[in-house]
Amino acid sequence: MTGTNLQPSNRQSAPTILVGVDLGLPNFDGKLEELGLLAQTAGLNPVARVTCKRRAPDAALFVGSGKADEIKLLASQLGAVEVLFDQSLSPAQQRNLERHLELPVNDRTLLILEIFGQRARSHEGKLQVELARMQYLSTRLVRRWSHLERQSGGIGMRGGPGESQIELDRRMIGDNIKKIKDRLAKVKKQRQTQRRQRERRDAFNISLVGYTNAGKSTLFNALVKARVYAADQLFATLDTTTRQLYLGEAGRSVSLSDTVGFIRDLPHGLIDAFQATLQEAVDADLLLHVVDASSPNYPEQIAEVQRVLAEIGAADIPQVLVFNKLDALENDRRPLQPEDIFDLAGVQTPRIFLSAVTGEGVPLLRQQLARLAMVEPVQAKALDYFPDPREDAP
Repeated sequence: MTGTNLQPSNRQSAPTILVGVDLGLPNFDGKLEELGLLAQTAGLNPVARVTCKRRAPDAALFVGSGKADEIKLLASQLGAVEVLFDQSLSPAQQRNLERHLELPVNDRTLLILEIFGQRARSHEGKLQVELARMQYLSTRLVRRWSHLERQSGGIGMRGGPGESQIELDRRMIGDNIKKIKDRLAKVKKQRQTQRRQRERRDAFNISLVGYTNAGKSTLFNALVKARVYAADQLFATLDTTTRQLYLGEAGRSVSLSDTVGFIRDLPHGLIDAFQATLQEAVDADLLLHVVDASSPNYPEQIAEVQRVLAEIGAADIPQVLVFNKLDALENDRRPLQPEDIFDLAGVQTPRIFLSAVTGEGVPLLRQQLARLAMVEPVQAKALDYFPDPREDAP
């Protein structure tokens, strides 16, 4: 089965064709909605969406020659200047597709790297993105980069250096990777010093985690009255921000950190490069796992967050699930009670429903945090500490 869906847009950016291949995996996005949002976030203009089914990727062109011909014709008809795949392409597949389509071809991995590069603001964030980008490019030098500078096209490049220039660029990238790693190591030491200072103050550390666009930054602002940038878009916030949150019920302050959002198929290079940022989650006493309750895909998004947490070594940290965007739910989908218990990978986890925008349910969350902050961090790490809110019901 094949689908081609034209998508009108008012954006005056590069017309782009989105391509997704259903390989029988459970997380295939048949409508390419998330890829479309990512493309728009990067400043591209999706003008068509093409999907097809295959048992396995074509070794040369990923989609096969027939489908590649169809994409080429569609691009010619619509004036598309770039083709974007929802899956990761090998360097050989990417080169072959570019030769066949005579257009820049990019994949989901490079798209996410591009967005991170646009959004990073802090010195550390920029270093982390640059490291991930260099590691990605180290395998894709042919016809794409010269002296590490973009040459043409939207996200992708056309034309490029000769063989001797490729070797020069490879060495240049290798040297840059080493320098960036050294600089990030210094940043990591600085963060460790800051964390030790918080530990000496007997701080209770809470980190906000969750799928991108779940509303973490909006909730962060609602809790600490901060002005962290928040928008209804993917990866609105990349840099970790930490503030003190005073909990009157506990008579103490806690440390609250807003971290980068996760996403399906997050490039492994980015996870490695963002270790310093994600370390805030690893060292936390409690994770507030923010979920977009209005998304029909929230179970898959929860599973993806859990996978990344396990990969960075934060799987065993106690969590409170925060089902956000209560204001976006229809009346028949609203919960019967404001808090309950959710089975999170076999762990009975407290769940609170709220709206960070309207403030509904936020006081209930503060009460839960106050209860947790009144015990020692070591005790709080015990998974059976969390009280069942149903026990307090009248």
